[in-house]
Amino acid sequence: MLKLFALALTLVAGAAHADATLHTDLPLSYLEQTQGDARNQPLVIFLHGFGSNEEDLFGIKDALPSTWTYLSARAPSTVDPHGFRWFTKTPGDGDYDGVTADLQGSAKLLEDFVAKATTKYHTQPDRVFLVGFSQGAIMSYEVALRQPQLVRGIAALSGSVLPVLKAELKPDKRLDKLAIFIGHGTLDQALPYASATRANEVLTGLGLKPELHTYTGMNHTISEAEVQDLKAWLEKSLQ
Repeated sequence: MLKLFALALTLVAGAAHADATLHTDLPLSYLEQTQGDARNQPLVIFLHGFGSNEEDLFGIKDALPSTWTYLSARAPSTVDPHGFRWFTKTPGDGDYDGVTADLQGSAKLLEDFVAKATTKYHTQPDRVFLVGFSQGAIMSYEVALRQPQLVRGIAALSGSVLPVLKAELKPDKRLDKLAIFIGHGTLDQALPYASATRANEVLTGLGLKPELHTYTGMNHTISEAEVQDLKAWLEKSLQ
């Protein structure tokens, strides 16, 4: 199961409580943390993995600047009463892949969500970031590499660039300003570490300059070190 089971409390010592209100006014249900009528603040959108939900990554915000706006979106398809997915995995033992109709449907919802959230929270696309884990990382690639004008950058944590997307990518000047953080553990049992190195090769081949962060001994999860690297990358990308 592709799921971030929990973030250790030590990861966000002294963290504030997450907003428990599930908002439904945008194309996807979501949690939010915002500073009143914030304007032109960075907007970070978290995308959870398979079988998880919008609460899973939201705690990462407590390790990031408190004045920014944070949303955590719920994937559109139900796995169980408390778990959701962005797409169905295609059967077989080949490279991890997803059902095309699911990918397209979720990507369209995410594109609409990002555009409307950017307007709602009074910011600009060059201050918007997607931070996805596993299936959420895969969706971050799907949206940003096809519609790079929507965001400043993406952080793909324990994800991969799926075969169909890889086959369709080609050099595009719109990609020039896209910042990409790739984070992956060497002992990932769900999406192997090679998924990260392959994604890095694909993106470099397009002329992009992704930052590849390797976490030795880490499995399919997120570590405190990765969150600190993510924070530094986000702040640098806004300079």
